[in-house]
Amino acid sequence: MIICCLWCFVKANAQVTVDAKLDSAGIFIGQRIGLTLEVSANAKSKVELPDWDSLQQVVPGVEFVRAEKTDTSFLNDGQRMMLSRRYYFTSFDSALYLIPELNVKVDGKDYPSKKLALKVVTFEIDTLHADSIFGIKAELAPPFDWAEWRPVIWFGIFALLVAGLLGYVIYRLKTNKPIIRRIRNKRRLAPHKVAMQKIEQIKEEKIWQSEDSKEYYTQLTDTLRNYIRERYGFNAMEMTSYEIIQKLQEVNDEEAIRELRELFQTADLVKFAKYSTLINENDRNLVNAIEYINQTKLEEPEQKPQPEVIVVEETRSMVAKIVLIGSIVVASLVLLGVLTFIGYRIYMLTL
Repeated sequence: MIICCLWCFVKANAQVTVDAKLDSAGIFIGQRIGLTLEVSANAKSKVELPDWDSLQQVVPGVEFVRAEKTDTSFLNDGQRMMLSRRYYFTSFDSALYLIPELNVKVDGKDYPSKKLALKVVTFEIDTLHADSIFGIKAELAPPFDWAEWRPVIWFGIFALLVAGLLGYVIYRLKTNKPIIRRIRNKRRLAPHKVAMQKIEQIKEEKIWQSEDSKEYYTQLTDTLRNYIRERYGFNAMEMTSYEIIQKLQEVNDEEAIRELRELFQTADLVKFAKYSTLINENDRNLVNAIEYINQTKLEEPEQKPQPEVIVVEETRSMVAKIVLIGSIVVASLVLLGVLTFIGYRIYMLTL
């Protein structure tokens, strides 16, 4: 019976083991030393490891510095666990110290470790040669390394490109302008050809045969004004009929502008005095306009026509706008992530 009780007592105590060991038996003054504490117990046991405040003296002359996180591993198919934790101590007095037992609580019961001895030795100072003793040197700045800053530079360039593209797209979207302008070339016709095409259109629509003489003379005089502007280089669209005739007298003879003067006078009467014209009168003025263009047109030498650049505006559908806005949001998040990385990288490099 007694043997059975002793066996049960030994088995119960063997369930918990506590072991502590130092990295070395001695250190120099001010040097740190690590102490590893290992605890083996049942997996379901509640274990409390010792801890101290920073710079707290474990024994007089030995100070606690810090402790690492506890490392836990399981054995015997998870029935046993092994806890390991490292502590760091230091001392600034040379002596032989006895580190007391480290007390570990397992399920509320104390389990002490073994005592440890630590020897702290000082440096031998040559007091006979004081010139060989130097003070503390100033901190040296590390050399600049382009390899460390290269990611910051490349990501910075990428961020600038993304920011510029985002700004451009948002501006074009806000002003309802196309993101990518499509440009096509248009053959530029001579002024007299443009005017004759417009007159042919007036003839096809037979506006002069309708009762709306005002519309007919408005289109006819506007065609002549555009032709005169392109042919002679002054803004006839913003001038009165009298001012146009006065200006044309400097470049045309009286015979060329006599019938043109009558045409403008008739047009002014129709537009401003509600003058009613006859069909034959409208026909005559149309012929006079054609004759004036033919008499004053500038025959250009045969050459390759110069193209005129035309910007083709695009219309966006609702789906296109949604996709565009979604792309802007994604690009903004990417830009934010890149800027965060750059800021963090610069912060770490300047520490």
